[in-house]
Amino acid sequence: MPLGLIQGIGRAMRRKRASTLNILSSKRAPRDYYKGKNCKPTGFHTRKGGYVVVEEKLPNYVVPDLTDFKLKPYVSQCPREMKTTTAPEGAT
Repeated sequence: MPLGLIQGIGRAMRRKRASTLNILSSKRAPRDYYKGKNCKPTGFHTRKGGYVVVEEKLPNYVVPDLTDFKLKPYVSQCPREMKTTTAPEGAT
């Protein structure tokens, strides 16, 4: 086999550098590229520039009844110090 053929196969098998696989942003893409924030659309655009919201595409959150729940929904950033008691010896 000629030496040029072997070198050509070696170049074809070589991987590209990882630095060439940059994150695609709107600055590196075509003019009309819009990346978005990974959100699902809740409707569609009309021909005249409006937007129609589809009820089936809206998120539906199921929340349990919390009427007699002991915990509060707020957690303080600055918790108060609480006195803790140690367990008596021999107890596990």
